[in-house]
Amino acid sequence: MDIRRLLLVKDVVYAEGGLPSIVPATRVAACAVIANPLAGRALDDLGELVPLGAELGELLVQEALKSLTRPAISYGKAAIVGVSGDIEHAAAILHPRMGKPMRDAIGGGQAIIPSNVKIGAVGGGIDIPLGHKDDVWSFDQIDTLSVTIPNAPRPDEIVVIVALADGGRPRPRVSKAGAVAPRAPA
Repeated sequence: MDIRRLLLVKDVVYAEGGLPSIVPATRVAACAVIANPLAGRALDDLGELVPLGAELGELLVQEALKSLTRPAISYGKAAIVGVSGDIEHAAAILHPRMGKPMRDAIGGGQAIIPSNVKIGAVGGGIDIPLGHKDDVWSFDQIDTLSVTIPNAPRPDEIVVIVALADGGRPRPRVSKAGAVAPRAPA
């Protein structure tokens, strides 16, 4: 695997909508800019990319964990494929093998790891969906972390991202039933 850059984005949310966070939440994205060995080649066999998911999952989840002050409770993953690649190149990295090292590192992971992939040009951004690691229906942790990677991806690269959070949205007030109710500060 050829990694050109590793970028960490740490976002600590202390307030939102003019009100303080109930508990400040830290969201981290660990991003690897890698060479896409299949860029510019039309192939049905994407097997060369599949092992990269496990390697990058291990590397990136460990990098993200270093930036959290509390245990991770939410996770997500994403990739931006440079314009000489194929959207399936991201799928081959993210889906078959990336989840296991992520789940192992955070101690859990019964819920699906939400993901997002796209084709993008240099400097493009992506929204990484976040969800609770064990309960897909835990609404307070359904969130998004937006990331822009400077100078990447080049046409023959892929940006692969693992995102973790140690809390949910800053002031969650929406229940599963759809009712909106204020919550008392903790």
